[in-house]
Amino acid sequence: MQDLSAFARQIALPEVGDAGQRRLAQAHVLVVGAGGLGCPVLMYLATAGIGTLTVMDPDRVEATNLHRQPLYSPCEVGALKVEAAASALRRLAPALRLHALPAALGASNVAQRIADVDLVVDAADSFAVSYILSDACFQAGKVLISASVLGTAGYVGGYCGGAPSLRAVFPDLPERAATCASAGVMGPVVGMIGAAQAQLVLQQILATTAPAAGQLLSFDMGQLKTAGFRFDGTPEPADALPFVSVSHPAQDQLVVDLRPEREAPETVVQGAQRILPEEIATAELPRGRPLILACASGLRAWQAARVLQTRGYVDLSLHAVTAP
Repeated sequence: MQDLSAFARQIALPEVGDAGQRRLAQAHVLVVGAGGLGCPVLMYLATAGIGTLTVMDPDRVEATNLHRQPLYSPCEVGALKVEAAASALRRLAPALRLHALPAALGASNVAQRIADVDLVVDAADSFAVSYILSDACFQAGKVLISASVLGTAGYVGGYCGGAPSLRAVFPDLPERAATCASAGVMGPVVGMIGAAQAQLVLQQILATTAPAAGQLLSFDMGQLKTAGFRFDGTPEPADALPFVSVSHPAQDQLVVDLRPEREAPETVVQGAQRILPEEIATAELPRGRPLILACASGLRAWQAARVLQTRGYVDLSLHAVTAP
């Protein structure tokens, strides 16, 4: 049972009030990712009075991440993030109902995971997960609050749930995929964007006059610049490439593993055909069968699929090995 006196300064806001605080207490939010973005999201949602949080993340606490993951301490290095996060959040918000899932989100489990929640937060730092969540939320009519950050810049947006999907705003992936590990990141920037995600979640649940769905905010703290725009009415792409699971491919589907043998000695599934990305432009693949293109992150699969589309292939989907 929540002690409403703890939220007195929040309830005093006209956009919250007693009724709004009750809406927050009744809400169930899924947060995918308990890293740099997930930590501030979880902290601010828990302490704002969100009634139920489900957090998913398969990773463990690492020393090199502590500068941007303030939920964790050096003594928790090696622990599962969701377990360490659960311990911290229960101290911050004893009345919180918390479900900690040490698992990755992917095409095989996304429908189950979003089924019973009111709103979804993408804090996973994986474009495959972002598109998987966007597709599922768009179909289910649920709002997705997604963010991305690298170096000293990033953005956060509200998608689906009656607004355009993430695919509508970002129909194509970048040519190259940098990560926080490879390109670096500033802790305060991650915290700022994670806090913005939490604010958009609260405004969406409270149904304020500036709805989160359909809004994008960008932050370039290296240049000390912020910007934002609404994207209501943006059309959905006609040539979307869905991410799918390959755990049980249909009999007529052909899985193409784009990873070289030195990266993956065994193909992603038995019977997959190994073709390197540089061979896709000339590879002879059956045109009468659905093709699933697989790689570690999904980026090479996306790029290969675009090449095949220019060659007239139409029944194409993607698989990221890091997402089930």
